[in-house]
Amino acid sequence: MRSDQELLEKQYFRWMKLGPWYAMFPMQFALETIETHTKRGQAVLDPFMGRGTTLAAATMLGRNSAGVEINPIAWIYAKTKMNMASKQDVLARLHEVGKKATRTQIPELPEFFEWCFCPSVLKFLITAQKVLDWENNAVDRTLMAIILVDLHGKESTSLSNQMRQTKAMSPTYSINWWRKNDMPVKHKDPIALLSAKIEWRYAYEHPTHKTSSLAIFGDSTIDIVQTQPLAPYHLLLTSPPYYKVINYNYDQWIRRWMLGGPNHPVFSGGKHQSVFGNQGEYQKLLEDTFLGSVPLLHDRAKLVIRTDARAFTLETTIDTLEKVFPNKSISRIDRPVLGKTQTELFNNQVDTPGEIDILLKPRQRRTPRVG
Repeated sequence: MRSDQELLEKQYFRWMKLGPWYAMFPMQFALETIETHTKRGQAVLDPFMGRGTTLAAATMLGRNSAGVEINPIAWIYAKTKMNMASKQDVLARLHEVGKKATRTQIPELPEFFEWCFCPSVLKFLITAQKVLDWENNAVDRTLMAIILVDLHGKESTSLSNQMRQTKAMSPTYSINWWRKNDMPVKHKDPIALLSAKIEWRYAYEHPTHKTSSLAIFGDSTIDIVQTQPLAPYHLLLTSPPYYKVINYNYDQWIRRWMLGGPNHPVFSGGKHQSVFGNQGEYQKLLEDTFLGSVPLLHDRAKLVIRTDARAFTLETTIDTLEKVFPNKSISRIDRPVLGKTQTELFNNQVDTPGEIDILLKPRQRRTPRVG
């Protein structure tokens, strides 16, 4: 019995940590929160899904789950975790793309790409851009997720020249750094490299989900309604984007390029896809999203919202929750600062580091007085 459980845990954790991403809360936090506030068979909602940690944890614990994510990179990670294709199909598709890539001509691109990717890798990536239907096809999406994970990172283990895995650096900075350190791009075989990545990912096969999940690609202020099929939700667990901390569009620009975006960094990919630096827009984002969740929640549902300790973000989040959920009691849990927090990592001018969890619970029902 224990060996079966250990295999299941290995399967889940090999897949459920898929995708380098900023500002995700730890898997253990999601597991503990879901187990504390829900029962098996109930449903969990995450309107700011990110790479799908909430959905992954809920699935591991036998809960149904749904989430919404506007960033295509994070959505691909989350959707793949919930619906990964078979190893055989992914490997076959990889080799199909590889064959097509031998006939691909490299278009004119900025100098950065010559330094970042060798010709064989660049041909493969350009072909994959054109042929992988990641939005609609599970096999193509699974392969794209695996490509995105190691699109850039350590020179020895990724498709790129030496670069951080979590954050794409600016082209000018990167070229200057590679030149200064005499690091021209090295030849790599993308098929061999990605085949090894696929074999590692599927080392324990992949878990068979026994629960239902919905990973919606869209704007949480509008598309949260698409999670209706699994309602009512007994827990809303999420971490909204922090005010003026992370620009997911700029910091992930190479991966955005891989999905058909610009071949240079841009600061916004559209509404709700920048640094969340306007206070009025930030407040409206929270208000519209939480209002949209109200009809989806069970009347006894609980909410756990993780945010950061800076005054504007914290006060705006609490004020919005009090406004949207007047019939729930609100309490806060100050988290101890263990190492660097998200706000310290991505914003140097932080006066109040730390994470805070806001817990909303139904108010106690009054017992009628007798006599």
